[in-house]
Amino acid sequence: MMNSKIYGKLAVTNLKNNKKSYIPYILASAFSVMMYFIMDNLYRNRSLVEKGSPLAIMLSYAAAVILIFSIIFLFYINSFLIKRRKKELGIYNILGMGKGHLGKMLFLESVITTVASIIGGILAGILLSKLVYLILLKILHMGGKIEYRISLASTGMTTILFGAIFILIFLYNLLQMKLSNPIELLRGGNTGEREPKTKWIMTIIGILCLAGGYSIALITKEPMAALGKFFIAVILVIIGTYALFMAGSIAFLKMLRNKKSYYYKTRHFTAVSGMIYRMKQNAVGLANICILSTMVLVMVSMTVSLYGGLNDVIVTRFPYEAQITSSGINQKEEGQIEEIIKNMTKKNHTVTTSQIRFHVGRFTTVYNNNKTKQLDMMAAGDYSNSNAVDLAMIPLSDYNQTEGKNVKLKENEVLLYHRNHKRTHKKSDTEALKNKKVIQLNSISYKVVDELDRLAIAKADTTSFIDGWYVVVKDSSIITSYLKDIYENSNIYDELKEYYGKIQYSYSFNLNGSRANRAKTEKSIQKQLQKKFANCSIESRELSRESFYELYGGFLFIGIFLGIIFLMATTLIIYYKQISEGYDDRERYQIMQKVGMSKKEVRHSIRSQVLLVFFLPLIMAVIHLAFAFKIITKLLSVLNLTNISLFFMYTVGTVAVFAVIYAIIYSITAREYYKIIICRGE
Repeated sequence: MMNSKIYGKLAVTNLKNNKKSYIPYILASAFSVMMYFIMDNLYRNRSLVEKGSPLAIMLSYAAAVILIFSIIFLFYINSFLIKRRKKELGIYNILGMGKGHLGKMLFLESVITTVASIIGGILAGILLSKLVYLILLKILHMGGKIEYRISLASTGMTTILFGAIFILIFLYNLLQMKLSNPIELLRGGNTGEREPKTKWIMTIIGILCLAGGYSIALITKEPMAALGKFFIAVILVIIGTYALFMAGSIAFLKMLRNKKSYYYKTRHFTAVSGMIYRMKQNAVGLANICILSTMVLVMVSMTVSLYGGLNDVIVTRFPYEAQITSSGINQKEEGQIEEIIKNMTKKNHTVTTSQIRFHVGRFTTVYNNNKTKQLDMMAAGDYSNSNAVDLAMIPLSDYNQTEGKNVKLKENEVLLYHRNHKRTHKKSDTEALKNKKVIQLNSISYKVVDELDRLAIAKADTTSFIDGWYVVVKDSSIITSYLKDIYENSNIYDELKEYYGKIQYSYSFNLNGSRANRAKTEKSIQKQLQKKFANCSIESRELSRESFYELYGGFLFIGIFLGIIFLMATTLIIYYKQISEGYDDRERYQIMQKVGMSKKEVRHSIRSQVLLVFFLPLIMAVIHLAFAFKIITKLLSVLNLTNISLFFMYTVGTVAVFAVIYAIIYSITAREYYKIIICRGE
């Protein structure tokens, strides 16, 4: 029987001897624990949750993403460690240690790494969570409105979850050891591979998947359609990336080998021949790096653009400073609303400009492209049909007033205007309607007298941000008739039926004055309207600014937070890939030195090998981002960011910063790779 103290000494000694592998592993584990703890602690901050539920939901989703990613990432990194340890474990086994003894030794090693990771991660989280909390408040423009606290529940949950992860990793390592015989353990760290064949079927699948994903990203024109198609494109690109790295990279290396002028050079010969034999494992790691790099670039560029372009977002969402909307009120009540605006602007030292008033009946419609060429009208907000768009009916009197015209319409005559931004339906439908001289609204046909190129009411109508049509009809009685016919038979909630089932009065205006005075004015108007009217609301830039900062600031915070953890994972994958490759190549390069290869030639060979594959994931990630640029702009337009040049600027900046970090990682890991190969005594 072995003395129980020996296991502890062996565990500590093994960790010291393998510190080049285990220190980064413990640091990465502690970092994952810290990131999860900070995110969960923020989520459990009750004052933060009470301040805004959308932010709380985002934080909870981010914590779940970090946890799931940590499981995958830590198992992936552990596979590198256990591969390097197999030979060592095999020697222990041959020298007389049974697998039960080895299991006890591995258990103590796991206890040490687990305790160090969890305690270190939580302590680091406690130390840094205050700073992260202050950064979050700064991003959200919340000042000191939220109380800071450390949650004991977060500490306990983090310990339990990551303790379970490390137990699963230990059981996996134990299973690997149990299933291996001593000879397999001895050869485990140096198991070679036969030269892989060029897998043309996988290469073709990769090309087709990548082409499919790129095509979807390039041809998708409708913002709402982009929401669903984006994820399909992402899946296709991921499959294509893995397939091409695993099959295409081998074909590429064989192509280099067949090119004699390149291959038969000292610095290329050893690099290319060595990479071919281990490309299957290497390719998966490179594909992982590529996917993680793409995720970092997309997340950070999108979230930084949304936050940096917040003023553009608000102006896009609210073309006018404010819009008041009321349902079912009479002319006297309309006058009272205007009187409230007049009094509150005067009181808060602001002046109204660019005022526009109109009445509207709101519906949803689907263009029925058959022989009847009709618009099937439904209750507002009914988007059960993917081709549904908004339809607003405006009385002719309001059109003439806002446009300064004196147009006259006969019975069954209309003016037609298409709000052509943010399209959500087929362009063919739009063109078909634009070229129609007659349209049919449900069962009644109308002659289109004019297809309008501009409509002031549409610009002021901030309540409608989905694509749609404006139909100017002869008088309000036509609108009332359609409202009665459609809403009495609809299945929508009674509250919505009460609100949308009547003609709405809308009053949009701009304000001159300081931001503080504009905010006071809009809050005062809101308070007075709520006091006097049941179905009256105000939407404005200043009233919504705080909620926009909360939403888009939350996106920025989580985007950067997840970007950091994905960058950490990318760094560790690169590091372990280089270390693993270094140990695999050391003996071969030492043989080369013994037969006359100088250290300078070894260095050139290393540089050739590393450069050959190291920057390929970065290049592919930038290509993925370039093809995704167009569909991402469509997604951003759904979030009211239409400034493409601003997004392009932030994207270029993100790529530049990431490339610099990537180059630094390359410099450090290549140096470690060289040290392993050159150091004979290691």
